[in-house]
Amino acid sequence: MILFFYRLLYPLICIFAAPFWIVKMIRRGGWGSGLLERIGRYDRPADEEKKGAVYLHAVSVGETLLALKLIAHWKRTRPDDHFVLVPTTATGMAVAKEKAPEDLRVIYAPLDLGFLLRRVMKRFAPRVVILIESELWPGLLTECEKRDIPVGIVNARLSPRSEKRLRKVRNIMAPFLRTLDHVGVPEAGDVERWAALGVRREALTVTGNLKFDPEGAIQPQRRPEFTEMLAAFGTERHIGMAISTFRGEEEFLAKAFLTAGLLPVIVPRHAERREEVKAVLEKELARPVILRSQISNFAPVQDADLAQAIFVIDSTGELRDWTAHADIVVIGKSFFSKGGQNPAEAIQAGVPVIAGPHMANFEPLVSELKEVKGITTVEAQDELVDALSRLLHDPQAQVAAAQNALGKHQGAVCATITMFDRAKS
Repeated sequence: MILFFYRLLYPLICIFAAPFWIVKMIRRGGWGSGLLERIGRYDRPADEEKKGAVYLHAVSVGETLLALKLIAHWKRTRPDDHFVLVPTTATGMAVAKEKAPEDLRVIYAPLDLGFLLRRVMKRFAPRVVILIESELWPGLLTECEKRDIPVGIVNARLSPRSEKRLRKVRNIMAPFLRTLDHVGVPEAGDVERWAALGVRREALTVTGNLKFDPEGAIQPQRRPEFTEMLAAFGTERHIGMAISTFRGEEEFLAKAFLTAGLLPVIVPRHAERREEVKAVLEKELARPVILRSQISNFAPVQDADLAQAIFVIDSTGELRDWTAHADIVVIGKSFFSKGGQNPAEAIQAGVPVIAGPHMANFEPLVSELKEVKGITTVEAQDELVDALSRLLHDPQAQVAAAQNALGKHQGAVCATITMFDRAKS
């Protein structure tokens, strides 16, 4: 009955959402990037596809990067396996195409409609389907069950918000969760929570968190072109970088950076907000704002006082390497929007991290970091300014403590791959 109503309502939702989705794709630069694959139209005949692939379903940029990390290590340890990477969003697809090795097949995720999924399953005949993090698609789960294809979730992190949401629809989701064959969870405490929602206990494995495992990770790297861009704003200036910011945080954090004497570098969570962010910063702080997209051939924008400017990174898929250029990173979605963003990449880059009071999406890691003084949390702007000044003078103790805290997740990639060895045909 649940599946009946889902199959009835999902196509209607797709139809009504299509105009908004098309506008969003155009704004994000995804239009014309192969979106016909979402309705089963591909650039090569089906008989040219390799069968028996490991099929990894990602969503956007973060999940796609996590899938690439897993694939890279998997190929080194099991070179006979081959893979299909399946992002859902245009931003995820752009990152996949940029960073995927030549032998990795990358396609858009099909819409969760039975006839499209059957076409994809027939084309690739995957031996296992892996969902990156907790994205559950009833159509995909049902089609895999019909074909006896094992399905697993990796990095099945369950934030308090997600758990609360799933508990409200437990009776609806439990039949689908029971179909899962392998669920790799970051923490021992996640086992009970997933089991209470309907996942079979024998399917659950504590693997650690893939995002925080340094093994196989693509470490943040300083890029010469980024160094050149930042040098245009003044080579002697320390860099305060606010990452994955949401509305209201850009002006709040930029003002704190300026008060502390840092070059404000703002990285909005959604690049398409660039004009809104630029307008707000110019109005509230009376400073010129330079967008990353305005800089061509790494030359500074003409007729701008760059010594007074704020730099906004309005690009996609570059955040990891931008963090390597920061002196201090402040986490977005932790001040006025609740939940927080991932602090791991900045920690891996050897940069001290400050966050606001709302980091629930990254528990228990944040509590562990607080306990060892591996992260600084603040609420008010004056607290933030004080923390910026302190960490500029003595960043190493906090960085070392944070990197040690991440060490408990070492081996998560290997544990995840081993979990799926049981899925081999």
